[in-house]
Amino acid sequence: MARVVVDVMLKPEILDPQGQAVQRALPRLGFEGIADVRQGKRFELEVEGPVDDAALARIHEIAETFLANTVIEDFSVKVEVGEGADTSAVKAGS
Repeated sequence: MARVVVDVMLKPEILDPQGQAVQRALPRLGFEGIADVRQGKRFELEVEGPVDDAALARIHEIAETFLANTVIEDFSVKVEVGEGADTSAVKAGS
């Protein structure tokens, strides 16, 4: 089985209150030098069979219609190969 990862992030122009709360808390906890924090979601999908163009197209459709709100979020799809290694993002949504 292969693992496909879908990362979903708010678009840069969308306010991220959770990220801002983390950013404000970091200096109080002794962590300096962090200019910005954005919070997102990560989905890991275990795929039966090969991760070919058809499988990636299906996963892209899943991400676009179910995992991400494409009005306010962007997403990327990447395939993980082996233990901890991954390929670069294969498809991105906007």
